[in-house]
Amino acid sequence: MTMYNIYSSFLFIFVSTDAQDSRGQPHWCHIAYWEHRTRVGRMYTVFLDSVNIFYELPHGDGFCLRSLTRDERSESVVRTRKKVGCGLTMSRESDGVWLYNRSNFALFVNSPTLDALPPSRTLTVHKLMPGYSIKVFDYAKSQMLEHARRDPEPPDGPTDPHSIRISFIKGWGPRYSRQFITSCPCWLEVILTRPRLH
Repeated sequence: MTMYNIYSSFLFIFVSTDAQDSRGQPHWCHIAYWEHRTRVGRMYTVFLDSVNIFYELPHGDGFCLRSLTRDERSESVVRTRKKVGCGLTMSRESDGVWLYNRSNFALFVNSPTLDALPPSRTLTVHKLMPGYSIKVFDYAKSQMLEHARRDPEPPDGPTDPHSIRISFIKGWGPRYSRQFITSCPCWLEVILTRPRLH
């Protein structure tokens, strides 16, 4: 998988959380924040082409994870949240969705279009180092895989063919002690809007 070091090529912009933005622009994805098996806070709706996801407000405009409150958190969740820092920028481009790691720690990502072998039983998890980017979702490949069926489902449950999973700091899968993303302290589920058929 080709990655590019692009420290200065992203424009960081604010994203509305309303059901519809002021110009009537449709959303292109929803983002859910999870701590282990528990979703925390409401789904975050993205309308503009780029969104920042970070720990606290001095790190930018966009989806601030510190604002998501919960009565009790494990020590591993608290430690991981504090390391999110500047987090990431996710942008919608003409060829797909790109992810840029703005933090000081690795991100771990997967999506149906990142698989080396599309019919594989489990999704491939990629490690994204700080300062690097990756095309985490490919629109053209997604269309080719639209009718491909995963049988049986991955062991950690069914996956949406238009979704992206991102874990902060901690990896999962066969190479790690955590087999499933639901064992990771802090992670994101990005649900992409399906393209309209013409």
